Amino acid sequence: MTEATQAREPRLARLATDGLEPKNWILADVVLVGWHAGRFAGVGWGLVGGLFAAVLPTVFITVGIRKGRWGDRHVSQRQQRIIVMLFVLLSVAAGITLMTAFGAPRPVIALIAAMFTTMATLFAVTAGTKADSASQQRYSGSSWRGKISVHAAVASGSVVMLAMSYGPWALLAYALVAVVGWSRIKLYDHTLGQVTAGSVLGAVAAGATFWLLG
Repeated sequence: MTEATQAREPRLARLATDGLEPKNWILADVVLVGWHAGRFAGVGWGLVGGLFAAVLPTVFITVGIRKGRWGDRHVSQRQQRIIVMLFVLLSVAAGITLMTAFGAPRPVIALIAAMFTTMATLFAVTAGTKADSASQQRYSGSSWRGKISVHAAVASGSVVMLAMSYGPWALLAYALVAVVGWSRIKLYDHTLGQVTAGSVLGAVAAGATFWLLG
């Protein structure tokens, strides 16, 4: 492999990580599932859910970076990540409550509930991991529990829910999930085990919740 290729790969990995970050998957989900559930009205409700599940958490992270609370937009440090996850859970729960109270379409509520279930499971895994010197680093050794991949979980769960809405052909989007996983490993933010665990967890948690409530 040439030096030019080696230099280009991290740049491509960074573009993939940033372009396919959880926020963007969530925004795509709320529009596509909302359209399938109720056309323009469904999209409107989906965007309400996206406000609580994607926009407010992004603002929280951005403000935290400016104030020096988090090291980066993907919140690589474990203890910082736990705080952000708690905020996301509270924000999503508020969104579900509001949408339920005002009669949002059932599939859209199921979508946001699936995001809550996924994040709650990720939080349980992250918070339940013993804090040691390895788990505090960006690259957490060989343990999948050290820093399970949120990127992979959200991407994988998103594809499963889109397939449940639009049909099996949507599973072709798993090619993008593979790109997400590659980028996280290439940037040394996660191990293969952490990316794989995140992908499986996201698919199971989101898919089961969406099926049960949708």
